[in-house]
Amino acid sequence: MNELVTIFITMALVNNFILSRFLGLCPFFGVSKKLSSAVSMGLAVLLVMLAATSVTWAINTYILEPFDVEFVMIVVYIMVIASLVQIIEMAIRRTNITLYNALGIYLPLITTNCAVLGVALIATNEGYGISEAVVAALGAGLGFALVLAIMSGIRERLDLADPPKCLRGMPIAFLVAMFLGLAFLAFGGMV
Repeated sequence: MNELVTIFITMALVNNFILSRFLGLCPFFGVSKKLSSAVSMGLAVLLVMLAATSVTWAINTYILEPFDVEFVMIVVYIMVIASLVQIIEMAIRRTNITLYNALGIYLPLITTNCAVLGVALIATNEGYGISEAVVAALGAGLGFALVLAIMSGIRERLDLADPPKCLRGMPIAFLVAMFLGLAFLAFGGMV
């Protein structure tokens, strides 16, 4: 149990995909302007991470390793992620058109989000069992959603501020990301 908690905290805070590994920066900067969009994107990425990690773990464990074809792992993982994103996109479009419209182009971008592929590869390379892989994906997804929500909250407040003209828009977003990264670095000393 302690190992699962350690994996969760490590993936969510210490080795956060956005702030420590610099993966998933496109949705981080693109969707973090509004809190509602950021939370929706974070939850969608979390769902895809959980599903993709579970499915890729099973494929690796029961197909790739027994048949000694691990060399196609990345290609198979990308196909699994792309398929899952398409299924989730269709489900969101049929059940919640408002959410689908709010996510817009960013939902298909989950297909190419390297954080989703990253958590699946980490689970495989670390030799995690299914419970450890799912906890790693849950931690990574919640860490991703947490950072998106924090960043969007800060950016919404900054829209009300009057920063110098040269810092408006992306420059101030990069500065905020830098300070968030420094803040999350402190979690490394806790584990």
